[in-house]
Amino acid sequence: MTDHDITHDTPTTEEESQATGTFPFTAIVDQTEMKRALVLNAINPDVGGVLIRGERGTAKSTAVRALVEVLPDVTVVADCPYGCPPDDPDRMCDDCRERHDAGERLPTETRAMRVVDLPLNASEDRVVGSIDLERAVQAGEREFEPGILAEANRNILYVDEVNLLDDHIVDVLLDAAAMGENIVEREGVSFRHPAEFILVGTMNPEEGDLRPQLLDRFGLVVDVEGVTEVDDRVEISRRRAAFEADSESFRAEYDDEQAGLRSDISAARERLDEVTLGDDVAKLIAGMNIELDVDGHRGDITLRRAARTLAAFEGDDEVTVRTVRRVARMGLEHRLQRLPFEEEEKDIMSVFHDVRRDLGLED
Repeated sequence: MTDHDITHDTPTTEEESQATGTFPFTAIVDQTEMKRALVLNAINPDVGGVLIRGERGTAKSTAVRALVEVLPDVTVVADCPYGCPPDDPDRMCDDCRERHDAGERLPTETRAMRVVDLPLNASEDRVVGSIDLERAVQAGEREFEPGILAEANRNILYVDEVNLLDDHIVDVLLDAAAMGENIVEREGVSFRHPAEFILVGTMNPEEGDLRPQLLDRFGLVVDVEGVTEVDDRVEISRRRAAFEADSESFRAEYDDEQAGLRSDISAARERLDEVTLGDDVAKLIAGMNIELDVDGHRGDITLRRAARTLAAFEGDDEVTVRTVRRVARMGLEHRLQRLPFEEEEKDIMSVFHDVRRDLGLED
């Protein structure tokens, strides 16, 4: 598998007509890093989500909404509001687990994954859900009204302009994403349900940035810019015009590429647990985090996960130095701490090469 396999060129515009369907993921021109980060999270949500930063018109929303069409369908418990997996009790809500443990045959259905949007004006109760306290106290029954996190379970949770969202709400999202469950507590009454989702945030840096504490909790961060090559810009316009003129025919042109990428993602999920990461590569990752003065261990953990996931996607049995190089920037750059009056940040690629050389590793 090569870079081109997940970089299939396509248009870069944020506006998308729902009446004409979704623009194909494999038709987006350029934006290699953005598409790679999305695919890695699609294969392995434990990577920790992705934040895409860039000016308007750089295909951010287009890519996120297109991603679902290359994701494999999921099998769910048909009558469960959380879409629990029918054969995995550890990932079920309490109700499904009780039914499963009692020997009940749970009804199932297959669904396509979808994008669940989180509005900027959403309240905390709308996001996490709410508990009917009066009923809980008077009748001793926990009546829970599911929120957006319940809808997002086993789907993509998309937050556009995440930098404009209340910091507390962002914190709640990141907590749920890290734990894989949502816990709601009100006046001594608590409720929990699974909340496993692919978290994708987009933002325009010109409108303000996220606090460093929140930025650090995104697994990957990618900065995207407008395409500057003349031929690519012409191709972007051509594909957008073709899509708007006849979306059905345009989408049909990419059916094989879409199916191929979907198959590659499924295969990578199956292969992921078998991918090894040797001591030398582990030392490279640790050495880079030390040299870059990255606080804590989140950078090490994320970079290991991202590198193993990319290796699985490319059909490799082990992570190589080259694999690390290709995910290092998106996994570490947003974690760099720039000190006051410091003239320039350390360059991640320079540090990569220095540490690799010190360890005597081949690229």
